[in-house]
Amino acid sequence: MASAHHASIRPLIIAAPASGCGKTTVTLGLLAALRRRGLSVAPFKVGPDFIDPGHHAAVCGRPSRNLDGWMCGEAFVRETFARGCADADLAVIEGVMGLFDGAAADSDEGSTAEIAGWLGGRILLVVDARSQARSAAALLKGFCTFNPELEFAGVLFNRVASDRHEQLLREAVASVSGLPPVLGCLRREEELALPERHLGLVTAGETALDGAFIDRLADWVERHVDVERLLAGIFPHPQPLSPGERVAEGRVRGKVRIAAARDEAFCFCYPENLELLEAAGAEIVPFSPLADPTLPERIDGIYLPGGYPELHAGRLARNGSLLRDLREAAVAGVPVYAECGGFMLLAEAIDGAAMAGVFPARARMLKKRKALGYREVTFTADTPLGPKGTTAWGHEFHYSEMDLPDTVDTCYRLSRRGGEDLGVEGYLSGNALGSYVHLHFGSNPQLAMNFVAFCRNRHL
Repeated sequence: MASAHHASIRPLIIAAPASGCGKTTVTLGLLAALRRRGLSVAPFKVGPDFIDPGHHAAVCGRPSRNLDGWMCGEAFVRETFARGCADADLAVIEGVMGLFDGAAADSDEGSTAEIAGWLGGRILLVVDARSQARSAAALLKGFCTFNPELEFAGVLFNRVASDRHEQLLREAVASVSGLPPVLGCLRREEELALPERHLGLVTAGETALDGAFIDRLADWVERHVDVERLLAGIFPHPQPLSPGERVAEGRVRGKVRIAAARDEAFCFCYPENLELLEAAGAEIVPFSPLADPTLPERIDGIYLPGGYPELHAGRLARNGSLLRDLREAAVAGVPVYAECGGFMLLAEAIDGAAMAGVFPARARMLKKRKALGYREVTFTADTPLGPKGTTAWGHEFHYSEMDLPDTVDTCYRLSRRGGEDLGVEGYLSGNALGSYVHLHFGSNPQLAMNFVAFCRNRHL
């Protein structure tokens, strides 16, 4: 099938009334079934999550991108969607939490519904049907009428117990006028559940998300979902999209070589962050803190994204030559940007396992979550990402903590939506900037240009 032009793709959005209804498993199964049909599917995820996009990419064979209205705004979301749809036949977007859940209780801000409205998407609602029959029709009626501007492609009932249960659900929906069609009733198959840990699902690189498991997901969807009817309703279904203002590419001299940590311990990185660095004049040089004995040669800067260093602390600690390279690079003034897991790598230790020691603090894991939520960041000092007064948006989610002494300079003032002050954060050690906040460079593309310029100007 010939690929559709990205400007005419109208996305299918997998949403649910709440978290825990099975959105991710359904999304992966549907992606696998569509790819089995020879379709090139562009996957996306609403919100700041890193793990679900990794699973999408494993199934689709192409990157999955985050669409986050709160951090990045409508123009950048449209631009991200347009870029992600290049050479694709159709787009599938996995929602976040419940359909209308986002950054506010009185609006769709930051929600899946907001993204659906911006992109003209059609919603496939995944409803956990356990212990209900006619009530499921009432729930569906409420969701379909709550915002009449949204369009629903259909409903999938998940965790259906039996043929009789399926019959009751279908009859309930058919008895209420104006409801979207039932496109499938998925039976409970616990062996298809994805394993979880403290930050959510286990990452794609660590699970049994191999070809056999992906085939089982596709089989599950094809047994219980009318995929052909679903496709007939969404493809082709042109709706031109305005891509918004394209991010200006920095006009810079030559390439700045930035080493970026990329392995199973450091896998939480928004693709747009790397792309914006490249657009600003960077050559991204991937390296593995787990496997590589040294940093790449002739680098001008270092980017350490988040991940799960605590699960690999022993192996990281044994790679002493790489840790020594990181420490010596930071001491020599090489600009370093480290967020969350990358910040922990620059600590003296993680739960007793020695790390790079750029910052005089020890990271320790907690039994309870330390922080979760969106953050507005205002720079209170000049940093490699930008001068004092720069603002950006990001997300914080971790179970670890570090107590840094007052002798370490801070450079961030954090706040929640609405302006609630969360105190100071962001730490500077020479040209190394460390923080628990995952900044999305799409919230302020100047960050990428600033970092590349800082790396270049250090040699002048």
